[in-house]
Amino acid sequence: MKNEKLETISNLFEGNEIRSIWDSEKEEYYFSVVDVVKALTDSIEPRKYWSVLKNRLKKEGSKVTTNCSQLKMLAPDGKIRLRDAMKTKDIFRLIESIPSPKAEPFKIWLASLGSERIDEVFDPEVAINRAVNYYKKSGYDDKWIKARLDSIVDRHKLTDVWKEGGISRDYEYGILTNEIYKEWSGMKASEYKAYKGLRKESLRDNMSDIEVVLTDLGEIATRELAKEHKPYGLEQNKKIAKMGGSAAKAARDNLEKNLRKSIITKENSLNYEYKEDNLIDDK
Repeated sequence: MKNEKLETISNLFEGNEIRSIWDSEKEEYYFSVVDVVKALTDSIEPRKYWSVLKNRLKKEGSKVTTNCSQLKMLAPDGKIRLRDAMKTKDIFRLIESIPSPKAEPFKIWLASLGSERIDEVFDPEVAINRAVNYYKKSGYDDKWIKARLDSIVDRHKLTDVWKEGGISRDYEYGILTNEIYKEWSGMKASEYKAYKGLRKESLRDNMSDIEVVLTDLGEIATRELAKEHKPYGLEQNKKIAKMGGSAAKAARDNLEKNLRKSIITKENSLNYEYKEDNLIDDK
């Protein structure tokens, strides 16, 4: 696992400290299983509790433990040791398997999320309203929200054109998107997020107005160029994506020449900051 960052998260599970690892390549958190077990049970020996639970789940044919990884984490004595860890989705599956009263609130919460998603299938407006309300609570005004929703629609128009050009896999969409970003900003999307101090947060939600405009310009230009030149396959579409990014780069260069400063900013909309622990290798 490359470029991993180790940290502790104490604002989950009612203040209990849950050690975690952030994998910047996969953009996934991996949580300490023992810490979660400790937070949700009354066991004085959470590691033993987890060992017994793991064996029981395996005998029952449960797939919960299949994706359990051994990752290095900071131990209470200040040294680094291998610990069982799971990514978010698998941690939720584990919680559903823990027979403890403390786990019930989480199970109820997970059930309510499932119910909400089913409601959205029957009435997609529910999902849109949920997104609008989230943005309002986060401090975005109505004008910004409308522009954000429009950009989502425009993004779908681009991916529809890519589909017509033989693009069908998620990683291919990611590659083409990165071609646009790299051409006008000099960074892949993941690098841009890291520059702004983001992890799982949306990059566009944390851009300045100018950054958003240039991103939209790059994607709209790519869409129109693809409609005109009709590229097929990943390699041909990469060339078109680069051309679209170049259109945004030209606009950026012209603006920066007159502003005499870069429009790429580290500013974001977060009211918190990720911090890394000081680690000591286990010799």
